[in-house]
Amino acid sequence: MQRHQEWLLGHAGLAGAIERTAYEKWDVPRLAAFTSPDCATEDLALAADLIGFYFLFDDRFDTDLGRAPARVAEVCTRLTALLHGEGPEPGDRTPVERAFADLWERSARGMSARWLARSAYNWEWYFACHPAEAAGRLSGRLPDREGYLALRRGTAAMETLFDMVERLNRFELPQEVLHHPDFRLMRQLAADIPSFTNDVHSYAQELARGDVANLVMIVREERGGTAEEAAAEVMREAQAMVDRFVELSTRAPATYDLLGLAPAAREAAGRYVDGLAAWIVGYHRWEIDTGRYGDLHRHDDNPQPGDGS
Repeated sequence: MQRHQEWLLGHAGLAGAIERTAYEKWDVPRLAAFTSPDCATEDLALAADLIGFYFLFDDRFDTDLGRAPARVAEVCTRLTALLHGEGPEPGDRTPVERAFADLWERSARGMSARWLARSAYNWEWYFACHPAEAAGRLSGRLPDREGYLALRRGTAAMETLFDMVERLNRFELPQEVLHHPDFRLMRQLAADIPSFTNDVHSYAQELARGDVANLVMIVREERGGTAEEAAAEVMREAQAMVDRFVELSTRAPATYDLLGLAPAAREAAGRYVDGLAAWIVGYHRWEIDTGRYGDLHRHDDNPQPGDGS
């Protein structure tokens, strides 16, 4: 997508040490198109820019910075401040801060104060988890499953992406829908499924650089056996979550009836469920052949993704 390339050029320095040819192999615009299939061209460009930011920001911590929790906390605190109109002035911002300020300003356009408060909280959660991830790398200890999920649900940034389902498609959910137990469960499942499958695809890279927040590693520690067997188990768990998401989504219309939703609210709720499903399906379509994770067969101990979600 030409507009995404122009945005990257306009924010030189965001990519850090990532070469342009390597970045192009990730095919970020394709992921944006898969996961936001119904939005307008301008909004699709915003989706691509956001996804590019997540990847490039995350990859900054693959360096020595990612083993310095206090330095990571400083980086993330400055970014969080931008959400509240605080932080560094435009002339004093780093390339990452300039890129994020642009994305936040574009994301906020036309959205309600309630949506802005929620989205700002979810961005803070995302940023604030990076120092903990850095501390985990420094310790070298595998977290238990509960600890892994608590951290991964922050660093995966999926709640911020699900906020953008509303923004990119230009609607907002009524609060009684957003916080209904079935919708909270669907949102959690839609967040965890890509994280689980991503851990299979990124296992070799994360093993090589000493990351510990990877479910394949944790399952292997829990159960023993080979990395391939652990990966297969992770994929089975992801498929079970897909099945549960489908079950919940099929009963959503009955929930609308019970809540007495007006037609506009029903439409918004249906579009939101479709948006969550698009993330599950679209991310999987993209991750099976993206160049972001390199050659999945290059490591003798690298698990291979199986059938499933």
